[in-house]
Amino acid sequence: MTERGGGRYLSVRGGEWAFAVAGLPLALLGGGYAFAVLYAGALLSLTVLGLPFVVAALLGARGLGTLHRRLVGRLLGERVEAPARPPRRATAFARGRAVLTDPVAWRALLYLALRLPLGVAGFAAAVVLPLGCGWLIGFPLWVRLLQPGQRPAWWLDAASTLLGLLLLSAVPVAVRSLSGANRRLARLLLGPVRAQQRVRQLETARATLLADQTDRFRRLERDLHDGTQARLVALAITLSLADDALSPAAGPDLGRLRTLVGRARAQTDDTITELRGLTRGLNPVALDGGLGAALPGLAATSPVPVTLHLDLRERPHPVIERAVYFCAAELLTNVAKHSGARSAGLTALSGDGRVRLTVRDDGRGGAAPGSGSGLTGLAERLAAVDGLLRVDSPPGGPTAVTAELPTRL
Repeated sequence: MTERGGGRYLSVRGGEWAFAVAGLPLALLGGGYAFAVLYAGALLSLTVLGLPFVVAALLGARGLGTLHRRLVGRLLGERVEAPARPPRRATAFARGRAVLTDPVAWRALLYLALRLPLGVAGFAAAVVLPLGCGWLIGFPLWVRLLQPGQRPAWWLDAASTLLGLLLLSAVPVAVRSLSGANRRLARLLLGPVRAQQRVRQLETARATLLADQTDRFRRLERDLHDGTQARLVALAITLSLADDALSPAAGPDLGRLRTLVGRARAQTDDTITELRGLTRGLNPVALDGGLGAALPGLAATSPVPVTLHLDLRERPHPVIERAVYFCAAELLTNVAKHSGARSAGLTALSGDGRVRLTVRDDGRGGAAPGSGSGLTGLAERLAAVDGLLRVDSPPGGPTAVTAELPTRL
């Protein structure tokens, strides 16, 4: 929180001051623990107690890392995701091996060692430096109180006061800089390792995709039951009535028969149209010829004129092709519904193991995930196949949305 018209101290959040002051004891505890573990572990490494000691020490480092992570989140506002717990094993030996090979525990131990100098520097910046500044600013007064007969040179009084004020103005900058260093260190060492983060992201994305597909299949089942099946039942009834009209006692009723046949034909056409609509999203027939054949047809159906640029030297996996096709369909639908654009461009490139789709428009801009344009769900579906979605849409436009995916799963 920054106050432009107030003192420099108000430009530092209270949590940063509290972390610099209250975090010193925890930093000393954690740093002392880390160096004691390293020292004792090296001494005991050649004895039978070495491995059990290191296992227990790593578990303790994990616990202290959790305490530091909570303190960083509460005082510095840096929410660091909790790492996964070590896997549970059946035997004590397997559990110990899992702890010894746990990167989270080793990274927590490294954090404790690096946090010690940062903690000391933060306390010095928040407490020691302001006290020293106060002594320098009040130097002329202290000298006259302690040595009443002495008259220091005026330039010495002015220099000490000026130096104190200059150093005092640097205190908030130092506290903010050290707070930023603590945030970065916590993000780097106290969160999940990159592989764990990627696994979590993929698990979340695939769970979202599975839920979306399940919902779509349920809607399809409901539409088939309530719509198509009812139409087929009505068609069967119409055909039964037509059969009755063919063989009455007085001979066929041609007028009634013609009416029933016309109704049956209309019901058949409606059923076929509905079935085409229901199956269109399952596996587009246009993709049989690849994206090079499917995307021009998709662009041709857009209400907004679309300029195409295709360079698809490498054909992606069928799953990736479907993801790119539906992404293009969703983005072109967004252009038509939300952008107010007069023209759009669609570019699809593939090569070097990646496929990149970009949709641009000259509309009003302001598109962002979570703004009702479906971009959040689209990004989640792309993440399920290891894809990324980037949105560049400043207010006033233009808008460019890029989806990048691997060509192989």
